[in-house]
Amino acid sequence: MIPAGTTLAAARRLLADRLAAAGIDDAGAEARHLLKLATGRDAALAGMAAETCLDAGEAACASGLAARRLAREPLARIAGQGAFHGLDFALNRACLVPRDDTEALVDAALRLLPPGERAEILDLGVGPGTVLLTLLTERPQARGLGVDLSPEALEAARTNARALGLDDRATFAEGRWTEGLAGAFDLIVSNPPYIPARDCDALAPEVALHDPRLALDGGVDGLDAYRAIFSGVGRVLKPGGHVALEIGIGQAPDVTAIACACGFRLRRLASDLAGIPRALVFRQDGAAG
Repeated sequence: MIPAGTTLAAARRLLADRLAAAGIDDAGAEARHLLKLATGRDAALAGMAAETCLDAGEAACASGLAARRLAREPLARIAGQGAFHGLDFALNRACLVPRDDTEALVDAALRLLPPGERAEILDLGVGPGTVLLTLLTERPQARGLGVDLSPEALEAARTNARALGLDDRATFAEGRWTEGLAGAFDLIVSNPPYIPARDCDALAPEVALHDPRLALDGGVDGLDAYRAIFSGVGRVLKPGGHVALEIGIGQAPDVTAIACACGFRLRRLASDLAGIPRALVFRQDGAAG
């Protein structure tokens, strides 16, 4: 795809054209990132740097990475890491790529954690640690436990905790939601699978073909995880504690109904950057405030 001897600037133009023709948004920026992965050099640099030529190894590497992106593998998976809330998270095949939508959940959770106060956080379906480790970064007095059914996802979470210097405040355990958990938590968070099973294959190729189905498939109606979560969180939630959950488009009424049936009441609804309701905060009935 990219011949050896092609200049960095020309390679960027070539890759951007190929990506744009394939319908990939922000093709110029993605081409720049792919070339940086392949060569270690930034194709956006001006002058002589942009006119340096790719050697045979660099050209072959860039062509291989481009082929993966043209097959709709997300850039974050190709790079092996994704950015969220100003932090970088190592990813593997068992991890959901971090998404901006989840900022609504993090923002809602941070409102419940006064700066400087100690708190115990439980993250159900922790994945690579995106939510839990972001919260611990923002709240240095907090500690957290992340639970996931996937050992491979937990491996990424532990790697990220070490990289962020949080391994002394973050622990991880393999498990299904709250099953077998002991202890009491001030805040329970989760970004669970919420896509109805029938819709998973119709998602964008970057998601349908490359994100783990375990992190996407919410059962027939997309609500299985919420039923499981609310059936057990009351046992491990401190009196007056909160549950904060990400939801899919249009799911707020159904998730609220599930929560209410389990003795919880809605305290707050938060929207994502597009104005779509994306996170719900609950408290047990009878709790003050």
